[in-house]
Amino acid sequence: MKRLGLYVHIPFCAKKCNYCDFYSLACGEDEKKAYIEALKREIREVSKNVNDEYRVYTIYFGGGTPSIIKAYYIKEILDEIRSHFKLYEDDFFPEITIECNPRTVDIEKLLVYKEAGINRISLGLQSTNDDELRLLGRIHTYEDFLDSYAMVRKSGFTNVNIDLMSAIPNQKISTYERSLDELIKLNPEHISSYSLIIEEGTNFYQKYAENAPLVMDLPSEDEDRAMYELTSFRLAEAGYKRYEISNYAKKGYHSRHNTSYWERVPYLGFGVGASSLFENERYDNVGNLKEYIKNAGISDVRRNITKLSLRDEMSEFMFLGLRLIDGISKQVFTKIFTFTVDEIFGDVVKKHINNELLIDNGDFLKLSDRGLDISNYVLSDFLLD
Repeated sequence: MKRLGLYVHIPFCAKKCNYCDFYSLACGEDEKKAYIEALKREIREVSKNVNDEYRVYTIYFGGGTPSIIKAYYIKEILDEIRSHFKLYEDDFFPEITIECNPRTVDIEKLLVYKEAGINRISLGLQSTNDDELRLLGRIHTYEDFLDSYAMVRKSGFTNVNIDLMSAIPNQKISTYERSLDELIKLNPEHISSYSLIIEEGTNFYQKYAENAPLVMDLPSEDEDRAMYELTSFRLAEAGYKRYEISNYAKKGYHSRHNTSYWERVPYLGFGVGASSLFENERYDNVGNLKEYIKNAGISDVRRNITKLSLRDEMSEFMFLGLRLIDGISKQVFTKIFTFTVDEIFGDVVKKHINNELLIDNGDFLKLSDRGLDISNYVLSDFLLD
């Protein structure tokens, strides 16, 4: 039996956030309905190339805002998946997650999700400060979020993630700490805490990256680092285990879907712009909504198909696996690739151990606390030419 993850992209939003560089847009009901039909066609067609060895053990609805569409669309998609894929089923699997934004869910919608088999909710908060939420371009207030969170709990969901963002323009350490404290009081099972990155193609990029005087609105590097360290300390104190660079969970509640990405478990992405890793190939779906709706399940909507070489696979094993706090197993590396880590990456490993950025615990190699702080620098060294 081989594990398989499924990602379903729902690109629709009420309004695009100022920091968002994902493919998302506002559309009418006719386009949404046509998109769901295209998704189901793609699911049916792709399933023909998946043999019986694979079992789906995670399903993730991301976006966009998946909760903005009618709940029965989500149920239809899950019914289609169950009809064409074999699911790995026990007390915990498959883990089925849907991303929801405040003001886009109600009790009726949540109960449909639950009946359809969704067992994990990811709620986008970002901040408990309404001024910061407005600046980010969110459509909700903190009060709206609290209402949505209460409905999620009332609907019986016991596995909830909340997203939190730091290094927001004009954000102070004290205001971030208040958000962190409020979040801890809510007692979710999982917290994803990210530092804002100004991505090209976003409203923030135009405002800050292309306007030098306004860069002063962004927290300094020292402030960003202080927020980062505060997150790790306070969440550990509150009983959350950090298991990946940006993710914290109570015991037994780590995100199995996201962990599968870092462990290079095969996954199939459905929907416009969705990415996949399957049978040693990486590829993206076409990134235009109209083109996707027209062709999905009828002709090949895959783009940028790359057959991974052995060197590609080894690099990915290292720079993805080292994102996990426990690091990578050198024994597993050798079992998969026959080579040892030292044979392929000996000089890089030695360099970062000497710089106290990597720790060798015998079988496991992992980032040190300092290495986690500058993880991008360390991980980039594992890219093989």
